[in-house]
Parts: sequence; C-alpha cells; structure tokens
Amino acid sequence: MFANRTTNGLNNLCGKNIALYRHNNKLSQRELADALQLSGLDVGKNAIQRIECGKRFVTDIELAYFSKVLGVSLYDLLQPLDQE
Repeated sequence: MFANRTTNGLNNLCGKNIALYRHNNKLSQRELADALQLSGLDVGKNAIQRIECGKRFVTDIELAYFSKVLGVSLYDLLQPLDQE
C-alpha cells in the first residue's frame, strides 16, 4: 500500500507554505486566485482555501503556477514548516 497523505492526514505538503508566502506577499485568497487565473491556471478562492488547509491534492502543474505567481521556488513550496 502506498502513502498519498502526510503522516498527519493532509492531502498535500505545500498548503501551509502557500498560505505563508501568500501572506508574505500581502495577498488575499481571492487575489491569489485572480493572479493564478491571469497566469493561465483556472483555480478559485475556494480551491485556494482547501489547498491551504490540506484538504485538496495539488498537481505538479498547479505547483509550477503557485511558484511563479508567489515568486518562490518549487523547493520552497515543498519544504515542511514544522517537523512531523
């Protein structure tokens, strides 16, 4: 059996980091969704909310867009904020 969730039950590793970098850029979830849409990724505010709280899986394509819009590396998005 393979693992597709974190040890604490989250569906992604990047959600907390996306929230952190969004706050650092002084963006609301709506503003981030708008910026992602302008870049070519069709994602809404509710999807951002679900990603940030770990309830939604994130594809590599989506990660690339988050990296571009937030101005951080893919590596930064995938680093754990706290040790599990």
